[in-house]
Amino acid sequence: MLKHNPVIAIIRCHEPVDLVGVCLALFEGGLEAVEITAPTPGALEAVTRLRKQLGKGQFIGNGTVTCADDARRCLDAGAQFLVSPITDLPTIEVAQQAGVPILPGALTPTEIVAADRAGAAMVKVFPAEQLGPSYIKAVLAPLPHLRLVPTGGVRLHNIREWIDAGAAAVGVGNTLINQSWVKAGNFAALRDEARQWTDATAGWSPR
Repeated sequence: MLKHNPVIAIIRCHEPVDLVGVCLALFEGGLEAVEITAPTPGALEAVTRLRKQLGKGQFIGNGTVTCADDARRCLDAGAQFLVSPITDLPTIEVAQQAGVPILPGALTPTEIVAADRAGAAMVKVFPAEQLGPSYIKAVLAPLPHLRLVPTGGVRLHNIREWIDAGAAAVGVGNTLINQSWVKAGNFAALRDEARQWTDATAGWSPR
């Protein structure tokens, strides 16, 4: 899914906004994957509309998918990947049956390995902010085959630390997506911010 940019942008809003405009701005800034959390108003409709507009190498998905029924609704809307804060086996099974990548959430090595063995494309390490890049490096030392996506605590100034620690990708929410810009429809600012993150990860290659 990710070929040139390890950032998965996470859009989480509690009120209606122009989700399509926000996503397009992020893609214009060089991001390859944008996740709209399923509880965000208009999330599924935005995914359906975006699927008709995105170019090759651009992926739109849904996050905060915590049950099989939610997964089916997101897939019916056209989600190209699913993300969850937890590891729910029926949800993973729905994604597998549809041939769509899913990134379930886990924290401890036991949970992470269980998610990986259940069929995760990558494992969302959440919440990662309290543990830091050193935790990713420590987990990967005995388990180098894992593809981990730390989410929480990733910022522009430290993204390289997470990548250097071995993260396969990173999930980034409000430290990338300024909510005031989202509410104001300031797509130029969102695009420029996304470009900074793209530039900060230049030369990255998938692991």
